[in-house]
Amino acid sequence: MNTPPAPHLQAETDAHGNWVARRSAATTSMYDRAVRAGLTGHTVTGREGKTLALDDGARCVEFVSCSYLGLEDHPRMVHAVRAAVGSYGIHLSSSRNSMQPAEAAELEELLGQIYPGMHALVFNSVSSVHLGLLPLLGAGVLPGYPVTAAGPLYVVERTAHASMQVLRGVLEQLGPVTRFTMEDPESLAEAMTAARASGRTPVILVDGIGSMGGLIDVARLQETAERHGGYVYIDDAHGTSIDGPRGAGYAHLALGGRVPDNTLLVGSLSKAFGGSGGFVLTHAERDLHVLRREGNTMVFGHSNMVTHMAANAESARMHLDGTVAALQADLWANAALFDKLLAGADLVNSGMRSPIRGLALESEEAAFATAVRLREAGVLCFPVFYPIVARGTGLLRFALSSTHTPAQIKELAALLGAA
Repeated sequence: MNTPPAPHLQAETDAHGNWVARRSAATTSMYDRAVRAGLTGHTVTGREGKTLALDDGARCVEFVSCSYLGLEDHPRMVHAVRAAVGSYGIHLSSSRNSMQPAEAAELEELLGQIYPGMHALVFNSVSSVHLGLLPLLGAGVLPGYPVTAAGPLYVVERTAHASMQVLRGVLEQLGPVTRFTMEDPESLAEAMTAARASGRTPVILVDGIGSMGGLIDVARLQETAERHGGYVYIDDAHGTSIDGPRGAGYAHLALGGRVPDNTLLVGSLSKAFGGSGGFVLTHAERDLHVLRREGNTMVFGHSNMVTHMAANAESARMHLDGTVAALQADLWANAALFDKLLAGADLVNSGMRSPIRGLALESEEAAFATAVRLREAGVLCFPVFYPIVARGTGLLRFALSSTHTPAQIKELAALLGAA
């Protein structure tokens, strides 16, 4: 099974409804049960590779972390952080655009090498990129991304990450927001027709790789936006670093190894990249000047910790020197092994170029019971319930890494095969 689960915001949002209250009312007690049962909300006291020591004394192999290449404890990264502490202490406490360590400028320059021809700006999170950039894009003040006098029409894919979905009220101050689904091409066509009829510039918001499952056809969306004089804004947080010879990631590769003129590509430094933060790529440096000067989260948000910037810069060098390419090979070997061992199971993303796998189960209780059995056997996964997946169903999410051993993959597959 390769169908992605239901969207993060399962309760449909409309212009007048309170989607927060609706989602809260619809959420079951399964998350609280999962925490009480020790299935999630873990407190970690130490780790060795993919084996965690927990505060209850247990030692478990985790398939939870989104560090798909295992860079966060690589010796080069650790050394970079220790050197940064010696130079700066742990932090330069200021807004992001007030002051920064030298490694921040170095990181942005290195990102420009990973994504040739592009200019990068680093934020303290991907969510901060969204909040800082999307209002300025809608206001038409980014010189490289003009919008019509009528303003934007934000067109949000239904499985786009909650960090974009939650900004609806902010975005509606600049222009209307509508939603579409990749499974229904007509829904996107209707949004493009509405943009044309109203004279607005369509701005398509979408993930690259879904956090719970699915690869988004970003190339098709880019072409659609281009035909209608609009933009596609891609949050490729889960795709960053996992593919491409320099680790430019899923979306960049799917777009033909380039960033088209009408595309804003956002990446994460906190997942496979091994560090912390987020970044956006633009074609012209003048756009970064506006973002630094006027982006809400650049002016009023906190800076990235200097230790994170040092780790990020070292990771960027590892992207460029071939280290990341070797780790990618290990990741995809582990994914292939997992898929082979569980060929008959109802897997989300089986065979896909995604590090995320999911085991779809027919009920919440079945997902809960299977997660309990894995926990008792010393394996941690992420149990998922409504409203993240369809009402009444459950999903066990497994994040694969280059640093999982074949023995750990085989043990997990054996446990799932006995389900």
